[in-house]
Amino acid sequence: MISAETSITIAAACRSVLETGDPAAKVKRARAAVRAWRRGELEHQFDIAMPDRPARPEKPELLPPNRMPRRGKGGSERGRIALIHALAHIEFVAIDLAFDLAGRFGSHFPRNFIDDWLLVGADEAMHFALLDRRLRTLGSHYGALAAHDGLWEAAEATAHDPLARLAVVPMVLEARGLDVTPATIDRFLAAGDEGTARILKRILTDEIRHVAYGATWFRMACESTGIAAESHWRDLVRRHFRGMIKPPFNDSAREAAGLPREYYAPLA
Repeated sequence: MISAETSITIAAACRSVLETGDPAAKVKRARAAVRAWRRGELEHQFDIAMPDRPARPEKPELLPPNRMPRRGKGGSERGRIALIHALAHIEFVAIDLAFDLAGRFGSHFPRNFIDDWLLVGADEAMHFALLDRRLRTLGSHYGALAAHDGLWEAAEATAHDPLARLAVVPMVLEARGLDVTPATIDRFLAAGDEGTARILKRILTDEIRHVAYGATWFRMACESTGIAAESHWRDLVRRHFRGMIKPPFNDSAREAAGLPREYYAPLA
């Protein structure tokens, strides 16, 4: 819970989420922080620094991406469980990414920046809870398999620059979710797993809005300082994103999120 004694400011509330490792407790703390902000119980102050790394539960074991076991095609129940577990881990880390973005960089932006990224944090907490519940329905749970730590590496690489963080996390990593999620939904439907497919459809809808928040705040920040947004975005991605910008692209979803081809096509 968010207590008035220890979480007077929005920065303190965000840090409390990041410092909570237990998955169920992190979800509860994230939701409590969002409720407290909406009720006006948190001061719009940034008096506490965010940790370099968030707390993590004992399980799952975190491995480098190149040491992760192959999940297979996902047609078998075992393969589907492995894929759902990987997606749950992405959503778990995304809770921290949203609250770190708000707490670390909120002082650089107007107050409604916090409104947007705390809503993203609440969405990610809900996504994780849905996927973890789905794993339990299938006889597994979050932490039963290994996971990789690549997402937080992107946060570490952009911890110094709010524009770099916006460029890489919502506008590259979440945008990639727009590209791959429709095919993942089809894979689960083909396996007769309509329950997981429904969850992923909800996640896809929310991800469009998350990418839109990133693109909107990135453009606003660039415009306020006279920077050309498209070329600056590409420069930041080249410098701070270790992966590749590669097709296939879900151009319609990206366009709906305010991320037109002019941004990413030159890097593909």
